[in-house]
Amino acid sequence: MAAYLAPFSVALPFSSFNGDRTPRIRLLRCFSTKFASSSLFLNSVGRKKSPFVSFNSMSNNGGNVDISQEQEAPRKFVWGDGKKPRVCILGGGFGGLYTSLRLESLEWPDDKKPQVLLIDQSERFVFKPMLYELLSGEVDSWEIAPRFSDLLAKTGVQFLQDRVKLLHPSDNLRMSGPTRSTYGGTVHLESGLTIEYDWLVLALGADSKRDVVPGAAEYAIPFSTLDDAWKVNDKLKILERKTFGTNTPVSVAVVGCGYSGVELAATISERLQNRGTVKAINVGNEIIPDAPPGNRQAAEKVLSSRKVQLLQGYFVSCIRQNNDIRSLGKQTDMEDIGNTSGAYDPDKLILELKPTEKGQQSQLLEADLVLWTVGSRSLLPQLEPCEPYELPLNGRGQVETEETLRVKGHPRIFAVGDSSATRDSKGKLLPPTAQVAFQQADFAGWNLWAAINERPLLPFRYQNLGEMMVLGRNDAALSPTFIEGLTFEGPVGHAARKLAYLYRLPTDEHRLKVGISWLTKSAVESVALLQDAVTKVLQGS
Repeated sequence: MAAYLAPFSVALPFSSFNGDRTPRIRLLRCFSTKFASSSLFLNSVGRKKSPFVSFNSMSNNGGNVDISQEQEAPRKFVWGDGKKPRVCILGGGFGGLYTSLRLESLEWPDDKKPQVLLIDQSERFVFKPMLYELLSGEVDSWEIAPRFSDLLAKTGVQFLQDRVKLLHPSDNLRMSGPTRSTYGGTVHLESGLTIEYDWLVLALGADSKRDVVPGAAEYAIPFSTLDDAWKVNDKLKILERKTFGTNTPVSVAVVGCGYSGVELAATISERLQNRGTVKAINVGNEIIPDAPPGNRQAAEKVLSSRKVQLLQGYFVSCIRQNNDIRSLGKQTDMEDIGNTSGAYDPDKLILELKPTEKGQQSQLLEADLVLWTVGSRSLLPQLEPCEPYELPLNGRGQVETEETLRVKGHPRIFAVGDSSATRDSKGKLLPPTAQVAFQQADFAGWNLWAAINERPLLPFRYQNLGEMMVLGRNDAALSPTFIEGLTFEGPVGHAARKLAYLYRLPTDEHRLKVGISWLTKSAVESVALLQDAVTKVLQGS
């Protein structure tokens, strides 16, 4: 995943947070049989015996909604104030969370400040550009994946953990018949809950696209969520223990050599060192082709120094388990599939590689772990259709927007991040990156303010401020755009990247807590390095 610099000025309070991996949540048992499989998970903040889910949108209870076990299955969401505007934000990534915080930071007339509801299927916000540091052990999960309830504890923004099932927009410009001038539509959740809104923000994001290659969904692990990072880390620990004290190296295959693939290959190769091998498969003949030359050159130098094997000009046509190939009577010669130990291992994965250019031969590649970093798809098309469901989606499943980030044909719906097909001044689609989502959230928050207060909306103008990538525990590359040709590499680039991301964390209090943690870790590491240096000097004398 690409890592970017972006301006952002939202600053909100932060409450205390426990950073362990175990979610302290409970499955509410108040649903009927029809909704027994609901994905609605909520924290308890109080008991009410109302047949509806209701709360005061301006309370400081951390934004959690509670439903007691005596209640029936929730059917309709009741907002706290029947007169104030109702803003529903779907998705709590960079686009959704930062839009909600932007709305909170603006000055509102007393009767116009909206009630804001943020909905996400996860209980945690994830700062995705720093997932790689979980594999290297440089950061703790609480630092880059705080709970929404903690981030929003001292704000008026309410949080609901649920999964969106379908949309029923009622603001379509082509609709006939009378409609409420302030009514935008309805959101239906998998829990059975129905939410009416006046304004809607689509920020559902995207997930990995692995169904185009046989076996990829079953055997390859994507790397875009906190669960993905934990899964990869746990798998690496198992492989490291399994091969400890043996001459059999851990074999990792990374599919894709964009930003995410290169960052993964660099991070894992540094972690494994001589105990493993990393092979990166790229369909083209150049890694991260859209990156600034300085970033690409820094990445090539690091990958070469860590002996990462680049298989360029190949695409993966199939992934199978070793025992699947043997049961099908396929070629299992260990030499043909790059086996280094010479022993048959049924748990090994076999990748079938096909060349993209003439003159190259097909290959079989063996790996203990396959990481998938190519292809993504918007989550919008996965919503069940509901009339009048007429959102203008492009071929990628993104919704087409106007310059103001408002969805075409729907004056009460805005779209940001991976859900938005926003174009630059030349008509080119903007990349689905963190930097774009940061900037869109700022504009979306402002334009919602303008729309609610009947002011002119501002056209979104994207500014590419630079690109950066992590290449190891103390290595990174950063190419700002304000000085052409300048690239910060190695420890300097690493420090600059961490400072930039520290500044981009959601709230002031979380930023302060993480900053203290990083400073403490840095001090401990410095002391350890000094002790090692002194020990070596004394031993040499």
